Amino acid sequence: MARRKHSHRKHRLLGNNTAEAIVAVEGATSPSATIHKICYNDQDILSQQLTLKEITDWQAPPAHVAWINVHGVLDIALLQAVARRFKLHPLVLDDILNTEQRPKLDIYPDYLFLETRLFYYDSESMSVSSEQISMALGREWLLTFQERPSGSFEPVRERLRQGQLLIRQSGPDYLCYALLDSLMERYFQVLEAINEDAERLENHLLNHPSPEDLQNIHRLKHVTIQLRRAVWPLREVLNSLIRNEHGFFSAQTLPYLRDLYDHTVHFTESLEAIRDTLSGLMDIYMTSLSQRVNLEVRALTVVAMLFMPATLIAGIFGMNFNEMPWLKDPQGFWWAILMMLGIAVAMLLVFWRRQWLSSRREA
Repeated sequence: MARRKHSHRKHRLLGNNTAEAIVAVEGATSPSATIHKICYNDQDILSQQLTLKEITDWQAPPAHVAWINVHGVLDIALLQAVARRFKLHPLVLDDILNTEQRPKLDIYPDYLFLETRLFYYDSESMSVSSEQISMALGREWLLTFQERPSGSFEPVRERLRQGQLLIRQSGPDYLCYALLDSLMERYFQVLEAINEDAERLENHLLNHPSPEDLQNIHRLKHVTIQLRRAVWPLREVLNSLIRNEHGFFSAQTLPYLRDLYDHTVHFTESLEAIRDTLSGLMDIYMTSLSQRVNLEVRALTVVAMLFMPATLIAGIFGMNFNEMPWLKDPQGFWWAILMMLGIAVAMLLVFWRRQWLSSRREA
């Protein structure tokens, strides 16, 4: 029985072992998957594609580390063949198929199974998408499962091809660290892109604030929340790997895992700093909006105050008295108009001296 259900996909596992596992996927297509294997030691490296039939009876060369990478996790027959070959638990197969899970670590007698996520950031829409990366680490092999080819592991493959001694002389535990480290580098690339968008948004807010900026702030805050949900559990996963209670990592690899854990801490702190910046941008937007409203209200207030003396004078001369100054004077109308204009000009001078007519007021 699947531990998580989704509206677009449902998995069902029956049986007590991998060979008997039957996986039903409803509402999902099964794109063609590929298996790429790399076997290496400090002397040579073998790389090739494997078919469904070949993976069933495939054996790694003696004294070689085997890395099996699977692209496409909806090819059920292929996943079952890999699971039978490496004796993966049915729940592992279920977790691979459920591609919306948070990073986690499961420990089995012969291997470790962990899951994490790979993120892609789109600067134009200020949105992030992700795919699930699953890994199974055995004593002499490493399995990785990706939803689609992303090129995220290509730097590690290049290091293997170039014959770098550290990775070629180490076991699958160091290879697992190297892959996690490459994923963390992608995390920092996404973080840098988000930081650049936040800086551009801040400059735009200070110069030309607009309602669209508020939407962009909310988009970036949503992106930071998604990243935090992925990286925070990853810290716990790495912390469990560092404890190395089952001895899957050598003493030479543990310092690298601790360094990777420090990177996740640094990433989380940087992400929190960006979230604080976005909160500050929200305050800047609300302040600029309030200032704009204040300027408009002040402009309306100045106009109203300029007409108040004219209204007062017109009201006085409009009273029903038979005897009033300038009432019967031929020039009385022009004297009243001159008085209105004079008071208005005097008030404008006062407003100008107090900088009420400027959009920016000096402190």
